[in-house]
Amino acid sequence: MSEKFFKSIENDAAGTEYALGKILGELKFTKDGLIPAIAQQFDTGTVLMQAWMNVKSIRKSIESGRVCYWSRSRKKFWFKGEESGNVQSLKEIRIDCDGDSLLLIVDQTGPACHTNRQSCFFLTIKNNDIVVSQ
Repeated sequence: MSEKFFKSIENDAAGTEYALGKILGELKFTKDGLIPAIAQQFDTGTVLMQAWMNVKSIRKSIESGRVCYWSRSRKKFWFKGEESGNVQSLKEIRIDCDGDSLLLIVDQTGPACHTNRQSCFFLTIKNNDIVVSQ
């Protein structure tokens, strides 16, 4: 069903709007009800991290203006920065063309990674080596 919906809107004009409930119902969640979400810094374009969301965490993020994820290991919601103070203020949520992943445009306060780095993507594969890049 989702494939047909996202295919049907591929050529819609910029500015066409759909109800949030309709879109949430069309997203492709895993069997556990989760969807991958990539956080990107709004002003630099830096990719910060990847985590998981479900319908409820998406709604909590929209309502609060702070990004809320679902922790697969702890089996609970967590607002980014609730322990570290390094919060993510939500600017917008983008949905990819297939409806199977989200891009969160955020304003990150402090480091995004639990390693105290700006981004969780700090390992780079170069040739046959892994290089710490930040």
